[in-house]
Amino acid sequence: MPSCQHETLHLDVSPHAAEVGFSRPSLAKRKAATTASGRASGKTSDHLQLESLFPGPLVLPDDCLAIDPKEPPQSLRSWTMEKLRNPFTQERKTIYVVPTPDIPSGTAFSRTLNGWTLPFVLQAPLKGGCDAPKAKYIRNYLEAFYHPIPVRTLPNTASFVPWTEGKSKPNPKEPPQYVGLQLGDNVTRITTRPCPDETYPRQLNLNDMLDAAIEALPSDAYALVLLTDHDLYEDDDDDFCCGRAYGNSRVAVVSSARYHPLLDEPTEIDREHTWPFSHCDAYVQRLCRDAEEDHEPGGSASTTSSSSNPKRRKLTTPAPAPQPSASQPSPQPPQEPQDPMTRVVQAGLGTPGPNHNPAGMWLARVVRTVAHELGHCLCLDHCSYYACVMQGTAGMAEDLRQPPYLCLVCEAKLARAMKDLGSDGEGEGGGEVLLERYEKLMSYCTLWKSVGMFAAYKSWLEERITVLKKASS
Repeated sequence: MPSCQHETLHLDVSPHAAEVGFSRPSLAKRKAATTASGRASGKTSDHLQLESLFPGPLVLPDDCLAIDPKEPPQSLRSWTMEKLRNPFTQERKTIYVVPTPDIPSGTAFSRTLNGWTLPFVLQAPLKGGCDAPKAKYIRNYLEAFYHPIPVRTLPNTASFVPWTEGKSKPNPKEPPQYVGLQLGDNVTRITTRPCPDETYPRQLNLNDMLDAAIEALPSDAYALVLLTDHDLYEDDDDDFCCGRAYGNSRVAVVSSARYHPLLDEPTEIDREHTWPFSHCDAYVQRLCRDAEEDHEPGGSASTTSSSSNPKRRKLTTPAPAPQPSASQPSPQPPQEPQDPMTRVVQAGLGTPGPNHNPAGMWLARVVRTVAHELGHCLCLDHCSYYACVMQGTAGMAEDLRQPPYLCLVCEAKLARAMKDLGSDGEGEGGGEVLLERYEKLMSYCTLWKSVGMFAAYKSWLEERITVLKKASS
């Protein structure tokens, strides 16, 4: 039983947003952002119904939008006019997934490289764990998320190999400064370094990995994503990096390392307030209050009343039904909550709990990031209109608070991209292809229904389908 029941939901920006100068686009601008013309037509109130499942970005302390509150939003019109955008063509339309590179077994090199994938917290004594997400599960998710774009596994196996350069032999007592990443006939030198925060023994350079991905890009590929279980870094100032995309080059690299569920405790991840429970008002208010107190030594922060914010909604969890007796009529079933996000949260609360299926939890975290990075290959910028899978992240806590879905604006961009493949569904409300995507995602989520994120996502998809059908009737 979770300790927090998330009784009130916070469905707009937090009080911290105003303090850092973030101003969310108005309802009219949000509606206009979903149109190719950049102008809102019809009643703005009609758009409000479509927004029922799209809360605003939370903008909590140390979030990406709190650090850079003036980042300009990308509307459908501005995305359409982007000169560097890569259109789909019938000759170049496939997304390729490169599974985690193999490591040859039975050598000192393999023992070293395999050791780098095991976080220090698990090494001695070994505390147990779970398997990293398999490439086939990630590919299947992408097939649903980006339907009808073809998603394939790259035929050429990737593998790490020793890197030999010059005549000098590497010192077997020292970890290798470089390793080779072989993809097909090409071998790319990958720089390594000790992990600055000592979470893992050693990290691989993300930019080198992206260079290898560029070299491996097939001629019929629209985009390619390279998966790895090793921890990554981008530059000397980074502690780590979970993933990155070279959007114009149509490649991305994603690491599963930092999403390991057994790292949650040492890194103080609040599992009870990952999405969709990140919209818990008590949680939002607590983080804002703590940040305010940190900036005002000796002062006391005030807490905004829940009733003062129309974007907070009561989560009406049904109470246990009383037992009927001879003198007592049978109890009526609890009334279903009217708010769709309330039902989404309740679906997540109905799972065994955040500690039940660590492998499924790990998968949920990774597929969301892979979908995000591939979104950049479609030229989708970081989103600031809504809580959205395309939001930027400034840390692991924010990453896990964000939803798996595309918001209304980003949905419109994907629908427009589908036009190049001969699919319909441009603009708000989507079309048949959008409903097909949702149905496929629901089927995927059903396979992982014991995981809170997937159970909540399935409920969100069901609610969204209902709204779309009602809007089109």
